[in-house]
Amino acid sequence: MPEWLIEEGIGEDRAILIDGDEVLAAKCRWPGELHAGEAIRAKLIAKTGTRGTAQTADGREMLVDKLPRDASEGSTLDLAITRAAMTERGRYKLPAARPANLVERGDDVFASGKRVRRFPAGTWEEVWHAASSGEIAFAGGSLLFAVTPAMTLVDIDGNPDPRGLALAAVEPLALALRQFDLGGSIGIDFPTLEAKADRKAVDAALENALTDWPHERTAMNGFGFVQLVARLEGPSLLHRFATSRVGMAARMALRRAEMVEGAGATLLTVHPALKAKLRPEWLAEVERRTGRPLRIETDPALAIEAASAQIVGHE
Repeated sequence: MPEWLIEEGIGEDRAILIDGDEVLAAKCRWPGELHAGEAIRAKLIAKTGTRGTAQTADGREMLVDKLPRDASEGSTLDLAITRAAMTERGRYKLPAARPANLVERGDDVFASGKRVRRFPAGTWEEVWHAASSGEIAFAGGSLLFAVTPAMTLVDIDGNPDPRGLALAAVEPLALALRQFDLGGSIGIDFPTLEAKADRKAVDAALENALTDWPHERTAMNGFGFVQLVARLEGPSLLHRFATSRVGMAARMALRRAEMVEGAGATLLTVHPALKAKLRPEWLAEVERRTGRPLRIETDPALAIEAASAQIVGHE
């Protein structure tokens, strides 16, 4: 039976929905972020009609909609976050919220999932590397993902049989949507299918594959394009890589340092750009968790994502 597992990392918490050895879905949350479903009290500091801006006691701001007409500036409101903050190319979008009584809050897997010291070997790494590369291979083709401010785009490329390629892409696509925690507007560029019957076959396959994934969907048009729209609750793994690749790589480097085993000191080798992202409190937490001293070395020849950890002799 599928089960949510939670790994409390350094600088991030991670969640995977796992069934046997298959990851069905994944999520990532960074400490300090206001997350969808979170209840919060904040002061209304600006209002126009039913929309406004609220601020928490510690100075965090959020956009609020569906405000009651009698809500006045300066009043304190009970709110629920509907979307976490989003960083996009060239802009930062504040978290979004609504009055708490208007929001139906679902299960927070980070609160209800089973906490483990580490996920089964390779599970998080597989999802992480796929999100990092923006590419997933499947028999006969591949899915190529690109994040834009307007939507996430998916290009399907592969063998010369357009109908076969389109149908073969459906299941890996459905899995990727969940593994990358995608939401918002998603555009999928299937191969062009001239026959209406072929387009209907792909539409039916998508409907079946996405039965339990809440969304709205257009039918495939004559150019092979399908648009999905799902609730956007925060940055997907793809969005995090698009806007904070070094930050994602730094957190993975810390995970590798925490997970390596043996007696001695931990040697973490990173690209120089990563070293500046490794906060002192994070490094201290690695040492606390492992009970070993931590050394950092840099290697400009390393890829940003290729940090390595090993045990070296006693110090």
